[in-house]
Amino acid sequence: MEATELEVLPGRFSIVKLPSVAHGAILIGQPGAHPAFLAVTDKEISLVCPSAAVPRTAVARDDGWALMRLPGQWDFRLVGVLSGLTTTLAEAGVSVFTVSTFDTDYLLVKAVNLERTARALSQEGVAVHLPA
Repeated sequence: MEATELEVLPGRFSIVKLPSVAHGAILIGQPGAHPAFLAVTDKEISLVCPSAAVPRTAVARDDGWALMRLPGQWDFRLVGVLSGLTTTLAEAGVSVFTVSTFDTDYLLVKAVNLERTARALSQEGVAVHLPA
């Protein structure tokens, strides 16, 4: 199954490197801090969150990202959903950062590339819905 639409969430997002998990956990319960994604590995702790909610303790941050969500729930058995989207964007020269949850996938592109992203995806039959 191929993706036929993406929903652009309102606001701008940042990709952040944190010194510890506790600094990411601070976001839990904070109004306006969601959606947020925390990744912990043996090498680093990364956070994707609204730019206004970036913890002051961030070690590094990259701002200016737009967050797009595949609507609905996607079955784990589906193959190539993200590949189709990211290949199209790579061919258009758009860098992508992806995050997945149990139900769906999210793509982040630099906000300055949002128009180019929408144009490239629409040529492949993918509708990009901007926030109201």
